[in-house]
Amino acid sequence: MIISASGLRKEFTVTRKAGRFRRERHVVSAVDGVDLRVERGELLGYIGPNGAGKSTTLKMLTGVLTPSGGEVTVCGIEPVAKRTTLARRIGVVFGQRSQLWWDLPLGESFSLLRHIYRVPAGDHATRLRQCSDLLGLDEFIETPVRQLSLGQRMRGELTAALLHGPEVLFLDEPTIGLDVLSKQAVRGFLAELDARGDTTVVLTTHDLADIEKLCRRLVVIDHGRVVHDGTLDELHARYRSRRTIVADLDTPWPPNLKIPGAEVTTVEADGRRVTLALDGLAAGQVVAALAQAVALRDLSVQEPQIEDVIARLYRDAD
Repeated sequence: MIISASGLRKEFTVTRKAGRFRRERHVVSAVDGVDLRVERGELLGYIGPNGAGKSTTLKMLTGVLTPSGGEVTVCGIEPVAKRTTLARRIGVVFGQRSQLWWDLPLGESFSLLRHIYRVPAGDHATRLRQCSDLLGLDEFIETPVRQLSLGQRMRGELTAALLHGPEVLFLDEPTIGLDVLSKQAVRGFLAELDARGDTTVVLTTHDLADIEKLCRRLVVIDHGRVVHDGTLDELHARYRSRRTIVADLDTPWPPNLKIPGAEVTTVEADGRRVTLALDGLAAGQVVAALAQAVALRDLSVQEPQIEDVIARLYRDAD
């Protein structure tokens, strides 16, 4: 077990106005009893709405914040008590906080980090070559960091976090604000990292496409508590999300027509477009029955939208 947290809590004291001249102190629970176990080599999606406690959890796991209660170890180490030791065994990319030197070429930042982490030159060169190949760094590695685009800088940040060979990589919103090509590059890199299996990755994101493409396991936190821990398929099953068929017809949909294994959810465009939700049967069987019953012009099968099921999960948690 590379990450273990039991009953993890973090409370903050805030002052609120209680009259013209009076203020009251209140205790707010940002993280309220989180239990978390992460195996070596796992890629975990850790998501939740703004203020749910995601970043606070990551800061406790990396030793930036001291927990108010509970127990936590990362790489077998207590994060706060041995923060310097832990820093050599983890990599971190937190939002807009950069570990690159603004006025230096990107490659020189990497060189400085090698000396800071005391990485042997051969190991550093091998890892840098791997990252450069996967993230396409060669075209801008001699460019000063301040001149890089957001996407190029994020690729540099990922590389900087991995050059010392960390056992765990913590990523807080790594694709936020990136263009499509940069997102694809980052996702492809993380998928390759996951396939190698030698680095555990904890990923927080609001871009649910990241979760769909990368994470086999999903932990959802809301109001400081875990409300789901399992696979994406288990989450869809929990909320009975269903695949849908959208069919365009040559003639209007017959009002009383029933298709085995599917439920009509909407009829639009003067009856010439119908959406059916699948009820367990394979899509091919439903499509075959549909083709026998009506004159089809076009048809598409759509997977359930993760955004919809996550929104329902948040509403239930409230």
